[in-house]
Amino acid sequence: MAHVTSTNIARPQPDPGGSARVSGIDKRPAAGIEVSAPGPDYGDGSGVAGDVIGDVAHHGGADKAVYAFARERLDWWEGQLGRTLDDGTFGENLTTSGIDWAGALLDQRFRVGETVLQVSVPRSPCRTFAGWLGEPGWVKRFAASGDCGSYLRVLTPGVIRPGDPITALDEPDHGRTMGQAFAAVMGDWEAARDLWERRLLPPRYRARWDARFGPA
Repeated sequence: MAHVTSTNIARPQPDPGGSARVSGIDKRPAAGIEVSAPGPDYGDGSGVAGDVIGDVAHHGGADKAVYAFARERLDWWEGQLGRTLDDGTFGENLTTSGIDWAGALLDQRFRVGETVLQVSVPRSPCRTFAGWLGEPGWVKRFAASGDCGSYLRVLTPGVIRPGDPITALDEPDHGRTMGQAFAAVMGDWEAARDLWERRLLPPRYRARWDARFGPA
């Protein structure tokens, strides 16, 4: 059964990417997290009570309320990198088991503990993430893996605890996945055009492709 392996909250530290700000990339396991929907914009904060967001120009807000990454993918990366990766190492609030986030459908809803969460937008690996991992060429390696986990919207607030089941509530019929969205934001123009035409990502994502494909 798909379930939550770990719930994680940031331990603030100087930005490992070198910016003059704090960072919440260092997530540590907690007994549970309380989630709710923040405001719509970047800078409106995390959806996780007590969490920390340093880069308010690119993080926070309803579309990036909660970040999930699969324990199975952390295990795979352990083999690739030859090092231990604890739950939360990739900056995720939810470490999960039994969910292929790359195959999850955009806007798909999941019941997680007391909450309902919705697959939202992909992660774009940045220099903070690269600095935190300390691996050469990390941004390109992470992009090439094809799996960025998933940002999630909070539709029903509540508490999530380790061990809580994860249950899919629907299966949108458009068939477009988080893996495709990740490829699109990392430069796959065919995937980008498809998502742009179908208007499956929020306006700030579609707008970046307007110059190439035409007005939305």
